[in-house]
Amino acid sequence: MHVDHLLRLDRLDLSLVWGDEALLGQEIGGVTATDLEDPARFLQSGEIVLSGLVWWSPGTGAAKTERFVSALRDAGAVALLAGEETHGEVPRELAEACRRHRVALISVPAHTSFRAITEAVYLRQWGELSRRPTDHYALPENVRLDLDRAFEGGATTGELLDRAFAHLGTPACHLLTAAGRTVARTGAAPAALSARRAAEAVRAGHGTTVRVEADGTVYDTWHLHLPEAGQVPPRVLQEIAELLGRHRRRRDRERAANDGAFAELADAMGAVRFDAHRVRQALESCGLAGADAYTVVAAATEPHAEAGTGAAAALGEALRHVPSVTFAVADGPGGEATAVVAHERKAATEVRERLGDAWPLVHACGPDVPLHAGVSAPATAPEQLNASLGQARYALAAARATDPSAPGVAGLGDLDGLGKLLAGIPADVRNAYSETVLGPLLGAGRGSGTMLLETLEVFLAHDCSWARTAEALHVHVNTVHYRVERIETLTGRDLARLDHKADLRAALFCR
Repeated sequence: MHVDHLLRLDRLDLSLVWGDEALLGQEIGGVTATDLEDPARFLQSGEIVLSGLVWWSPGTGAAKTERFVSALRDAGAVALLAGEETHGEVPRELAEACRRHRVALISVPAHTSFRAITEAVYLRQWGELSRRPTDHYALPENVRLDLDRAFEGGATTGELLDRAFAHLGTPACHLLTAAGRTVARTGAAPAALSARRAAEAVRAGHGTTVRVEADGTVYDTWHLHLPEAGQVPPRVLQEIAELLGRHRRRRDRERAANDGAFAELADAMGAVRFDAHRVRQALESCGLAGADAYTVVAAATEPHAEAGTGAAAALGEALRHVPSVTFAVADGPGGEATAVVAHERKAATEVRERLGDAWPLVHACGPDVPLHAGVSAPATAPEQLNASLGQARYALAAARATDPSAPGVAGLGDLDGLGKLLAGIPADVRNAYSETVLGPLLGAGRGSGTMLLETLEVFLAHDCSWARTAEALHVHVNTVHYRVERIETLTGRDLARLDHKADLRAALFCR
């Protein structure tokens, strides 16, 4: 893009104050906005300079004008775009100085924003670069150098995102995970983008969405998302995504350095011989010591889930949807992961609720992998974490047994019935109990055992009502009496006794 191309853009309404054909034919390499009296150290060759002329004042501006314009000439600036809003017009002495130093001068009316000019330059420039061979960068060199310096200087994710889009006028852009969590956003992006809406936007491809290639999982992969399509050339977005990918990989390496401490905490909580001192030291190493309360969460996928669908990654992503908590997550055997969540005591209920809200969004990232979690009651001291781990694992087992194919989060408060309570008992124990209590019925003869089990189930479900059981089974009431007597004889239970009814009911739940 050349300087004279700006003058041809009617929507900007710019006017040429001074500049010959040679100056107007110069190529624009970038944009800098400044109102410093001496901007020399901030300028780069090939840039146009935008100034609102706040540094200039009538009667005392000659020396300032000379210093300002000579700095532009020495830096190799291709044009000065001077705003009319501050003084109502471009000062005559500024035009004379630009003529002497051969710097093209263009006036910017009050109704044209510098942002509109910046957007016009970079959209046109990057559009041209995007059509060049792939061995050329789409991002201008000064922008790439600025981003590289910020990256090497340890800039945060939000700072990198803002810098990457600043020269485009900072369009609205969110950096989202696949589960809809906002990692960072530009200043123009709305803050109130719900996780559910964000996840839908990523999956549906609304606007423009570019995946950030890094070592993330299906649950926490980053995506650049612009709600409006066509705002930024594709190759520019791809180069920004590549920079963020480098940043993400470095961040993941830093987090991986804590994996040993997290694993030690999980081992200390689950040790057969519980050592409270060891647990306290592990909490200290993980940065979780001294919290008001702790909640333990156990999560699991199927043991043979494909790579990138681990329970630890899913649990970590879900917990990052929960505000105002810190946590440590460790992998375990059999596709299980454990997390210790530190929070304020009053926030225990919110942790459980927010985790439940986030779970379907996380599961939707890998819908073919069943994903369950169990949540403990809050612990107020490290000495209670062993018991909390047992509670979380029990709730997890109940969640998996209740509906193995459906994602779910269960807490102790969800164990509100005998069936859910028994679901948390290990499968081999349930099978042994069911076989002991109901086995004699299955040995009653071919076909007969199945009929008796059905009768028992319907009889208990109808509160031991003879008439309603007969109606449900479409048999005579005397038949129900005969079958119930047979059940009592074979099992040694008396269905008139509450404890014997409970035995048989529990055995049916354990099947």
